[in-house]
Amino acid sequence: MGEGSTYILEPHQDDIGKRLDVFLSERIKELTRSQAKKLITKGLVKIAGESLPKPKYKLKGGERIEVHIPAPEPLILTPQEEVPFEIVYQDQDLAVIDKPAGVVVHPAAGHVEGTLVHGLLARLKDLSGIGGEARPGIVHRLDKDTSGLLIIAKNDFAHLALSEDFQKRKIKKTYLALVHGVPEARAGKIDRPIGRHPVYRKKMSVHAREGKEALTIWRLKEIFRKAALLEVEPLTGRTHQIRVHLSSIGHPIVGDELYGGAKPQGPRAPRQMLHAWRLRFRHPRTGEELAFEAPLPEDFEELLYALRKEKDQNL
Repeated sequence: MGEGSTYILEPHQDDIGKRLDVFLSERIKELTRSQAKKLITKGLVKIAGESLPKPKYKLKGGERIEVHIPAPEPLILTPQEEVPFEIVYQDQDLAVIDKPAGVVVHPAAGHVEGTLVHGLLARLKDLSGIGGEARPGIVHRLDKDTSGLLIIAKNDFAHLALSEDFQKRKIKKTYLALVHGVPEARAGKIDRPIGRHPVYRKKMSVHAREGKEALTIWRLKEIFRKAALLEVEPLTGRTHQIRVHLSSIGHPIVGDELYGGAKPQGPRAPRQMLHAWRLRFRHPRTGEELAFEAPLPEDFEELLYALRKEKDQNL
């Protein structure tokens, strides 16, 4: 195991006033802002060789910033064959999988076993390790109770290339969402920054003090009594973006207790009715355009069947 990487950085004139964590994520390609925050809070970022700044430290200009990224630490995880998911496609660089609702993507507090990562370790080989942590190349994530398509990078090359394509909005993701109520328009665009909820820290909100740009496009696909099925395209990748945005326009996802979708006057569901339906992107190595579609899971289909039957009876 190596000792990691050390960077010496000096801010440019147009960096003055930026938060330190933002600056680091912009200048060091493999760092996200959250990873930069972790390095800072662990004392791995120094200014002038001595000062241990906070993530919100604002650059004044002229600083000499030393950043140490430790070598990846091995994950102590036991591969688990029984974790349910379907491999839709795979080659030497990547895999596309169909995740069922109820499966957590990555280990975290309260979910140390039975995650998608455990299953990937059992069924895929040559998974990447970047950013100071040896882990499968999870390019993007789905919430536990969201079903559908995910891209998994199998090496560093694919991981960095696909992550860059996500940032540049080159990867097209289309979801199906069953929402409460029927929108008045046939389509729309939601342009509202998203950040951590100012009071309830487990929630995201369009009323956050420091929200990040978030854009979502939606189209009306099917109308029911007190509900509608929407095609939704998130153009950015904020946490809980689709759930927060649809709730913000008065149409929360059916079954989404966190964002107001557990409404007794409309359809009921034991989990949020959100499905990552279609995925289109270019292969990072060959440039070939790849497109995939995942069928709706059984519980989603059954609820739509019941709503269609109810609608027919009321005609």
